[in-house]
Amino acid sequence: MEQKKTYTGLNDQEVIKSRQTHGENLLTPPAQTPLWKRFMVKFKDPLIIILLIAGLFSIGISCYEYYGLNEDSQVFFEPVGIFIAILLATGMAFFFEEKANRAFAILNQVDDDEPVEVIRNGNTTKIPKREVVVGDIVLLNTGSDIPADGELLEAISLHVDESSLTGEPICHKSTHETDFDKEATFPTDHVLRGTKVMEGHGIFRVEKVGDSTENGKVFVAAQIDNSVKTPLTEQLERLGSLITWASYAIAALILVARIVMFFLNFNFEWVHFLQYLLNSVMICVTLIVVAVPEGLPMAVTLSLAYSMRRMLKTSNLVRKMHACETMGATTVICTDKTGTLTQNQMRVNEIQIDSLTAAHQALAREGIAVNSTASLDLSLPDHPTALGNPTEGALLLWLHDQGLDYRQLRTEAEVIDELPFSTERKYMGTLVRSAQLPGKTVLYIKGASDIIRRYCSNVMGNRSWDDIASQLLTWQNQAMRTLGFACMILPDDADLSPREGIISQLMASLDGKENGLTFQGIVAIADPVRQEVPDAVRECLDAGIDVKIVTGDTPGTAKEIGRQVGLWTEADTDGSIITGPEFEALSDEELSRRVLGLKIISRARPMDKKRLVEALQAKNQVVAVTGDGTNDAPALKAAHVGLSMGDGTSVAKEASDITIIDNSFRSIGRAVMWGRSLYQNIQRFILFQMTVNVAACLIVLAGAFMGTQSPLTVTQMLWVNLIMDTFAAMALASLPPSESVMRDKPRDRRAFIINKPMTRLIIGIGGLFFVILLVLLYVLEHASIGSMGDFLHLQLGTDRLLNNHELSLFFTIFVMLQFWNMFNARAFATGRSAFHFKGCKGFGFIALLIFIGQIVIVQFGGEMFNVTPLSLTDWIAIIGATSAVLWIGEIARLCSKKA
Repeated sequence: MEQKKTYTGLNDQEVIKSRQTHGENLLTPPAQTPLWKRFMVKFKDPLIIILLIAGLFSIGISCYEYYGLNEDSQVFFEPVGIFIAILLATGMAFFFEEKANRAFAILNQVDDDEPVEVIRNGNTTKIPKREVVVGDIVLLNTGSDIPADGELLEAISLHVDESSLTGEPICHKSTHETDFDKEATFPTDHVLRGTKVMEGHGIFRVEKVGDSTENGKVFVAAQIDNSVKTPLTEQLERLGSLITWASYAIAALILVARIVMFFLNFNFEWVHFLQYLLNSVMICVTLIVVAVPEGLPMAVTLSLAYSMRRMLKTSNLVRKMHACETMGATTVICTDKTGTLTQNQMRVNEIQIDSLTAAHQALAREGIAVNSTASLDLSLPDHPTALGNPTEGALLLWLHDQGLDYRQLRTEAEVIDELPFSTERKYMGTLVRSAQLPGKTVLYIKGASDIIRRYCSNVMGNRSWDDIASQLLTWQNQAMRTLGFACMILPDDADLSPREGIISQLMASLDGKENGLTFQGIVAIADPVRQEVPDAVRECLDAGIDVKIVTGDTPGTAKEIGRQVGLWTEADTDGSIITGPEFEALSDEELSRRVLGLKIISRARPMDKKRLVEALQAKNQVVAVTGDGTNDAPALKAAHVGLSMGDGTSVAKEASDITIIDNSFRSIGRAVMWGRSLYQNIQRFILFQMTVNVAACLIVLAGAFMGTQSPLTVTQMLWVNLIMDTFAAMALASLPPSESVMRDKPRDRRAFIINKPMTRLIIGIGGLFFVILLVLLYVLEHASIGSMGDFLHLQLGTDRLLNNHELSLFFTIFVMLQFWNMFNARAFATGRSAFHFKGCKGFGFIALLIFIGQIVIVQFGGEMFNVTPLSLTDWIAIIGATSAVLWIGEIARLCSKKA
């Protein structure tokens, strides 16, 4: 057996030289599809292809009219305008999709900044994974993501998941040649980047980084997972399909009506008929383009990109897109205690080993030093920080405060075997040749006092078990974490031949009576509740979300924490709290009856959390669950939304949907608020788009039956489509969250996204717009309107075609009605005025862009858009008259608020 080694690692100059020689620990992402190819994909849409083909035919007919019939060059304006409008619509959509994709790419880069424990300059410290270099000494603990390829220097009960490279879920790793597996894909004493430590701990020296690693050779860039179909995406697909088929039916009616009207009003000539038919086909296809909600996917993408980017600023790293929406429907949050509800800044509050003799105290201190996987970063001697398990780190900090160097104590003791801590055992052990008792072999055990007591036959210092239990209960009622220490001096003739599982065999042989451990003492470790947590818990409860604490602590500690955060009240009974063993003993029927009433599960094990999640889901609850350990992965995967902690293991993070970077419960509440606001933003976009759909489809259909002239031309409808899809998606999808959503109850996840208030508004406002536009169209076809003032003294005559000035008036009134209604859609479900622009700079900018765009098109669009410039008086009259839409909406919101 070798003496435990001391490592100094690389110094600063060696790190720089290694990085220059071997490169950075970054993987080169695969080559992306060229930008122009990604843009060309936009033209694969069947409707766009039809428009392009029709546009080409239109140019051909215009050429015939220009060269064959000697008409002027204005015949080219409309087909050219069609192509410009198509390029503008597809170009804008492409630009904002690329912008969203770049936001996702930034989120994917966070993995390279994951902290890694290394030894440099003789000190243990943390560095980002990207900064690991060849020659670094890296520390591995249970749950660690291995950052590079290298050779193991130490391996204690080390098992690694290599399934990402070999398909082998569990590979035993060792530094002893007798344990080497000659048939293993990779050497037993080597670890590889991208694999994970499932059990045990170790130390390795880095040999390869970045693209040189085995993982680098087969690297496929990780992307945000958007493959999961959520209830929302399924609803949107159904909605899109419904609108598409309805628009097809209306387009077919329009085509038939326009052909009938041609034969009723014109003498048949092939050239004019083909031109008219082609124009009719383009009108129908364009109407479908307007009606089909191709902006919906972009609205969702932009909403998600915006939400994910802003959620990152509130310490929520979204790993899977669907989690944004699902958090808004959450009805139950199952949360850990340590680090989430508490500060995770553990320090020893009190330790009771002072009553022991000096020799026994020295033995206890040696046990604290060697029976630990934590370490201290002593780069700032006056401000040491714990690395690894925070509870064990608190004990090492206590040793440091006593003037003891834990590293020296570890070096002097020869480690024979180690048994890592597990949530099932609730203790850990280390077997050493003691430096405090020369020539003696000592087994040190540390863990839950009530568990360790079963293996103990006596207590140092002659304390009674009742006295110890009373002290532990006092500490636990103050929400402190408690641990017990025990040891056993092995006889000189004990069998210590090299093999795995020596400690497990020793523990199995103890009877806790005559043959048992000696209990050394107890410690209380304080971890105060985060200051912001009580308000955050209250916010979730007010939002109709149940909060359940699932912790490995004792019932007393868990109940006290529940009281401090406002979850446990005097009205609660023993039926609201249960221990892990009691929970496991419940039958499925009993659990189904009790699960909704449970508030706290103490002494919980990982599979208890998974069973709790599944029981809640069986009750139609939408469950979010937090976890930071490797063993939490099953529960994180089972939940609707898995929330991993920022300092949790890589296994937990990969199993989760969102990573809470700052570990705080308040961030979970923020995620719920963002999820609910995201859903409302999508509702607002649908409300606006469906209202325009109803008005546009009905007026073009009515126009087809009223005459041969379409009230909206192809280029005009493409501009409307640009407003309705791209610009509206940008404006409404990026609205900031409202805290008022946290006063609502959780929505039914299966409820249709178009609710009753939306249905009333779509039918009511869309129908009203149609009636207004129908009356306007009739007046324009039967009266000569030279300006808006002519509406004050109408003289209706016979039916006639609209001139470009009248088409300009109709087109502008149509667009301005939708423009003002966009403000109403923005205010939907907010309880606020449409003029509340706090945090809505993007909306105001886009509204201004639409308004200026409409002026430019009407004043300068000419033949391309079939318009003529309007006078300032006309503009003022149109803006004033159509703004009634907004004022009526404001009055309605004011009345409903007072009601």
